[in-house]
Amino acid sequence: MRLGVSNGKSIKNPWILPTLKSIIIKSVRICLPFLLAVGIMWWMFRDIDWHLFSRYMGQLSWPWMLLSLVFGVLAQQMRAWRWQMTLAPLGYRPRRRVAEDAIFLSYASSLVIPRVGEVMRCGTLKRYDRVPFTKGLGTVVTERLVDCAAILLLTVAAFLLQLSDLLAFLRQTGTDFGASFSRYTGTGYIVTALCIIAIVTLTVLLARRFKVFSKGNDVIRNLWAGISSLRGVRSMPLYLFFTFGTWACYYLHFYLAFFCFDFTSHITPTAAFLIFCAGTFAVLVPTPNGAGPWHFVVKTLLVLYGVAEEPALFFVLIVHSIQTAEVILLGAFAWADLWRLGPRPAAEGEGEGNGDAPPARR
Repeated sequence: MRLGVSNGKSIKNPWILPTLKSIIIKSVRICLPFLLAVGIMWWMFRDIDWHLFSRYMGQLSWPWMLLSLVFGVLAQQMRAWRWQMTLAPLGYRPRRRVAEDAIFLSYASSLVIPRVGEVMRCGTLKRYDRVPFTKGLGTVVTERLVDCAAILLLTVAAFLLQLSDLLAFLRQTGTDFGASFSRYTGTGYIVTALCIIAIVTLTVLLARRFKVFSKGNDVIRNLWAGISSLRGVRSMPLYLFFTFGTWACYYLHFYLAFFCFDFTSHITPTAAFLIFCAGTFAVLVPTPNGAGPWHFVVKTLLVLYGVAEEPALFFVLIVHSIQTAEVILLGAFAWADLWRLGPRPAAEGEGEGNGDAPPARR
């Protein structure tokens, strides 16, 4: 069908170029995080002797690893329980299992497309428990702001309160900062710069998307309602307990993994917490489950604390792989559980206030 004429040539479909441009942009957004992760991982493990992998796996203490995985599950559950508290002032009471499954799915989906998990969890609650997407997203924004404040507070407190112990540990182990940072080659600085660029790029893209997304007044009102829901939380002490409890579980999820190997079992709780905080900030780089940046940061700090480079490399590889497998399994469980539960019927009566009640609008 002829839609227009330009220089004697008909334009058959004016939507082809915009559609192609959109496809290219979306493809780049999906592929770049994977390319960044693969590039960093290749650079880190390019000279490793893979025949040693089975030897290090044989050294792994599975009881300690399984215990650490328990705290990984508990951290996500506590995040879901806190989310229920944030939604309650808005008049919505999602089922506990649905809230937990939404969290499990959000982490699993972020392995495919980084940062899509926040959209996935809000979409899950909308589909299964009729929580408006924009209000759910507003509570997620609140949650992220609270988490940022919590981890910054914990990082500063740990550094200030335990600085003397940390310096004493470094002196006792004979750690040489100059020798440690001399291994930080030009490529290392390039990797760091790429990670920073990736974070800035993601922030700009999210800001632009939010600007387009928030053109409607109703959307703005719903989003702001979600953000301001924190003021109506029923029990602020319980909310703070879930917040710091979540981070305590994440920390134990990470720290207990050090006891899986003899060469990392000497790491003190304070040193482990500082490494944990650094790894948390590294996960801000938009790669699947922080792959690449997390390995780079944790391995670098382990070497700083006296762990040989080869064991440090295998530690980050094995621990991250097992914890990623846990995320995948939890995502599969959540998908099956949601399929079993099904969406809440529109005419379903109110529950008994145990967290499984349907949305109760004010």
